Amino acid sequence: MNQRAVLNMTPAGKQRARALSIPLQGKPGHANAITDVDGVLVGYSTVIEGDGKLSLGHGPVRTGVTAILPFGRDGVGLACAAGHHSFNGNGEMTGASWIEEAGSLSLPILITNTHAVGTCHRGVIDWVARNKPAMISQWLLPVVAETWDCYLNDINGSHITVDHATAAIDSAASGSIEEGSVGGGTGMNCYAFKGGSGTASRVVGYGHRDYTVGVFLQANFGSRHELSIAGVPLGQELAADNPMEAYFGGQPTGAGSCIGIVATDAPLLPGQCKALARRVPLGLARTGTTGSHFSGDIFLAFSTGNPDALNGRFPQGPANEQSYGHMDFIPWGRMDAFYAAVVQATEEAVLNALVANHDMIGRDGNRTPALPHDKVVAALKARGIVAN
Repeated sequence: MNQRAVLNMTPAGKQRARALSIPLQGKPGHANAITDVDGVLVGYSTVIEGDGKLSLGHGPVRTGVTAILPFGRDGVGLACAAGHHSFNGNGEMTGASWIEEAGSLSLPILITNTHAVGTCHRGVIDWVARNKPAMISQWLLPVVAETWDCYLNDINGSHITVDHATAAIDSAASGSIEEGSVGGGTGMNCYAFKGGSGTASRVVGYGHRDYTVGVFLQANFGSRHELSIAGVPLGQELAADNPMEAYFGGQPTGAGSCIGIVATDAPLLPGQCKALARRVPLGLARTGTTGSHFSGDIFLAFSTGNPDALNGRFPQGPANEQSYGHMDFIPWGRMDAFYAAVVQATEEAVLNALVANHDMIGRDGNRTPALPHDKVVAALKARGIVAN
């Protein structure tokens, strides 16, 4: 596909936000995805089984696993600078304490449902033991994050296995990636529409070269009345067909969480990665959310710009021999363009997760409608946001 087709459509032919002519800021990378950062791979395991009434352990199942590899499969074990930010801590991201301490990560990042974190954690360890046996002689602290999919999925059944986790790592690829109800995002909802996996990227010029900032979201947050697209509040206009609100007895449906992963090839310090992670909520806010108490919104950013500079090993001799590392980094005073890229890519990643989707029926016949493309376009045209 040419770039225009890639920007407008997923590999499976689903529309993305740009296909609706929604105006978006910034220059996207070729695939408009986190995989535009050279070396970054994304893989999915998607589990859709059964229908009808919930029976613990027997479905229906609407869930999965997403894997993000900073340096690809061959690069597992190479350290990259990293930082995380918890906007609202009603959620889980394992390994965050070590990232805070060491400022780096070296393992695949997995995202799944709330009750499958332990299984995916074990899956990363099993994958490393099988494929990188030299690493297993030391401790492993995998990064596994989650959002809640119980409205559509039999979350308490043991449907995610270590094989799903390792398959997501093994399937990880570069280039254009699928969005919507795939991987860990399979059973997720966003603004009471069908949500899930979404991604986008931005190109940042710096001196005589370009860097890329990519964002991947597992979008499972927001109440319908909050939704805003291209700066236009549309929640009330799209209020009809909201079975989630009825299911929760009229209570706010903003619970569920959002996991955001930011990648860049710009050389950054761990503290600068943390600063990028702190900008993800600003991009989410552009789509309307004010941040629910019951939404665990946790974000991680990493830089591939100084590969293995923070590995902690002693390549030139034994541990008692003096050795030094060094890192290049963008000066703090020149970070604003990278912050803007995170905000812009985050906003578009949310919209891509919403647009590249379809209605889904899950446990107990619970249904989530897809974002109605025609109504969104009509509303934006009526306000002059999209040309007639």
